[in-house]
Amino acid sequence: MSQPQIVDSHCHLDFSDFDGQHAEIVARAAEAGVTRMVTICTRLRLEPQVRALAETYAPVFYAAGTHPMSAAEEPLATVEELVALAKHPKFVGIGETGLDYHYTAESKQVQQESLRIHIEAARQTGLPLIIHARDADDDMARILSEEHAAGAYSCVMHCFSSTAALAEAALGLGFYLSMSGIAAFPRSQELRDIFAAAPLDRILVETDSPYLAPPPHRGKRNEPAYTAHTARKGAEVFGLPYEDFAAATSANFDRLFAKAAAWELAA
Repeated sequence: MSQPQIVDSHCHLDFSDFDGQHAEIVARAAEAGVTRMVTICTRLRLEPQVRALAETYAPVFYAAGTHPMSAAEEPLATVEELVALAKHPKFVGIGETGLDYHYTAESKQVQQESLRIHIEAARQTGLPLIIHARDADDDMARILSEEHAAGAYSCVMHCFSSTAALAEAALGLGFYLSMSGIAAFPRSQELRDIFAAAPLDRILVETDSPYLAPPPHRGKRNEPAYTAHTARKGAEVFGLPYEDFAAATSANFDRLFAKAAAWELAA
């Protein structure tokens, strides 16, 4: 019997950890039921390499933006640049962008400026914003709320591992929370409780590979196939059979990443 189909909503297939192995990685993902994945470009100058992966492999879609930890090192993106990139048929999201004060608090002003640029691009394209948030919950909630009041946009809090307060703020704006391998770590009960309190129709799953491999692969290189391990833990969190949780999160992905769903239908 084939595996229930799920989506890895966030991975980094262009990273050197995967060099020369993309065909095998996509094949292993399919065997695990991971039939689609979104690979994320974190520096816009690398967009051509990330785009090439989406053009080569049918299950791979992509998004692009400037990661907050790189915001001070890279040229500031422009709304026009992001809108132009979004014309590609397999370009399905804006980012990742966001705020990271854990290692790069000294660049918080440029991070905030970059974030607002990405939000405007999400507004103009209608594509979901992909948010990275670490140790910046108050500013994150404030900016997302301010900008949403100025003009609606859709958004996923990728690899969500922040506070219940930020989860509530994001959910209150109609946004989605994405569950990574962190949610499957033994000591992550508090995080699992935050997910359990969220509506099922706002949950996505992801790997953030090559990072954050869930058990039983913790400490090793992560890859899209391992989304299945996180999704099985997610099914436990929501008290659902795995196939029901897989179906729900796939439907959520299609709703948020409507361009990916439409491309699949057209294909």
